[in-house]
Amino acid sequence: MRKETAPKATAKPAAKAARPAKAPRHKSALPRQIRIIGGQWKRTRLAVADKPGLRPTPDRVRETLFNWLASLAGAGGGELPGWQCIDAFAGTGALGLEAASRGAGSVILCEQDADLVAQLQAIKAKLDAPSLRIERGNGVTAVERAPVGSLHAVFLDPPFEQAALYEPALRAAARALHADGAVYLEAPRRWTDDELAPLGLIGFRYMKAGAVHAHLLRPLANAAA
Repeated sequence: MRKETAPKATAKPAAKAARPAKAPRHKSALPRQIRIIGGQWKRTRLAVADKPGLRPTPDRVRETLFNWLASLAGAGGGELPGWQCIDAFAGTGALGLEAASRGAGSVILCEQDADLVAQLQAIKAKLDAPSLRIERGNGVTAVERAPVGSLHAVFLDPPFEQAALYEPALRAAARALHADGAVYLEAPRRWTDDELAPLGLIGFRYMKAGAVHAHLLRPLANAAA
């Protein structure tokens, strides 16, 4: 009688050792930058702080805005010769720096954040820009301090979430505005002439880029200009 032999167990191939997961690739963190579009510092790139809520005006909006302003100034080459300006909620300073680059006689950059103020001071020194004046403080108060009719351009770009700043800032801007000047307003929605008229202003130009509603406003007395 033949003795039954148990079938030999088939050896399982050894499991391949798991490869270690590749570490995710991180792009090198480049500093945020703004680019000056026109004037003596054209194409100059400046590093700016990466802070929550900091929202530099997009290049396309700035280019259009300064074409509008140059047409009001009546000067060639997109210049604003001798203009008196204030960038009341300066942040990166993009608007005020652009105005200074285009020949404005005086530009106040007002900002509350101490780190941003220090950065603006460093930019002023780098550009050797005597027309720039950096102030730390409240933007509405800075516009309210301006003499009546003294400013050719008032740049208002408050934080979108601080809606209470808009009306007092616009009212102060209308009071300080030169007869031939304009207010630039950047907001999360479009402002109507019915809202602006009680503040002494009226819409002159408007564009929308993404979430940004960009307005150029004139004194109500110049509505027909």
